[in-house]
Amino acid sequence: MNIFFTWRRALLGLAAAGVMGQCAAFSFGAEEAVIIAPPALDETTQAHDEIAVFAGGCFWGVQGVFQHVKGVKRAVSGYAGGEADTARYERVGEGDTGHAESVEVTFDPTRVSYGTLLQIYFSVAHNPTELNRQGPDTGPQYRSAIFPQSNEQQQVAQAYIAQLDAAGSFKKPIVTRLESYNGFFPAEEEHQDFLTEHPTYPYIVINDLPKVAQLKRLYPDRYQEQPVLVKAGP
Repeated sequence: MNIFFTWRRALLGLAAAGVMGQCAAFSFGAEEAVIIAPPALDETTQAHDEIAVFAGGCFWGVQGVFQHVKGVKRAVSGYAGGEADTARYERVGEGDTGHAESVEVTFDPTRVSYGTLLQIYFSVAHNPTELNRQGPDTGPQYRSAIFPQSNEQQQVAQAYIAQLDAAGSFKKPIVTRLESYNGFFPAEEEHQDFLTEHPTYPYIVINDLPKVAQLKRLYPDRYQEQPVLVKAGP
């Protein structure tokens, strides 16, 4: 288990106990969002319900970003890429389960397209050029990965990565992997809605609240002030 996972897990216990303080003065800080073009290729569907699964580092921040996107109905923190029997926070933190901390996003494609979610994912939710890490967290469980739910999602994501790389949108090549989907396993209740429930938690203040602010700044027409919360019900 890497030191950053251990550090974050210890702070989680303090948060649950109501002890916040200055215990997370050690930090890396959030990176600036990158302004990128929308995908040239996007889905065409009249469906009102669709699912996308994204991995981009700690699921607290990724969930928090997508919960503030108009057209998103639900965003759940969890695990994808491994087997059901290892889909537990402490076990995934060991880095050898195949799982990545992920977020399952249920959205209405007539209000927000899959391509738009990809644009937000790449530009705001995480840094797609970091290999097997994200900010202070290191290991394959924090990798940048997309788990397409259909051939069309696969094609759109693949084309968008090629488009962004060809345009030199980032200073380094995108390392985001498109992985086969073999199920999503929701994380423990304590991890759901974490950003909203613990806005003064040092890890959130330093690494994740800036992402929500960047979403509001770069995509004001896509931003909704009131997040869609897991614990509020379906």
